[in-house]
Amino acid sequence: MKTLIIGFGNPILCDDGAGNHVAKTLAKRINRSDVTIVETSSAGLDIIDLLPGYDKVIIIDAIITGKSKPGSIHRLSSLELNSTLHTVSLHDISLGSALELGRRLGNCMPDQIIIFGIEVQNIDTFSDTCTVEVESAVPECIGLILNELD
Repeated sequence: MKTLIIGFGNPILCDDGAGNHVAKTLAKRINRSDVTIVETSSAGLDIIDLLPGYDKVIIIDAIITGKSKPGSIHRLSSLELNSTLHTVSLHDISLGSALELGRRLGNCMPDQIIIFGIEVQNIDTFSDTCTVEVESAVPECIGLILNELD
């Protein structure tokens, strides 16, 4: 089973780089031919090009629910994402919409997509480090992802 791990975010916007930090650490720990790890700040339609050819995709990204403490980790499936093909800008297309569009275009999209959202608090400050709360969630998120690979 080929697995793709994607760390999303902007690594110079404090907590927004949480996904990047997790992916970077995982890349140092995982050396398997069936696992590809990438970091990206791309969004929207760009994700469609990354997914074909993989059976499973694990996505790590910053999330703001307003219901959990910073550093909380949410595990979601692609079924829990809202999707709509009616958008004002293709740059703002959601992950759910990008997946649906990829399927409608005939791309072979992964059967299993798991999202780990790390609850963040500061995505506005220029910094290449996360807040203490979010940084402390990185090892826990890594453990959850390693369990998904087993």
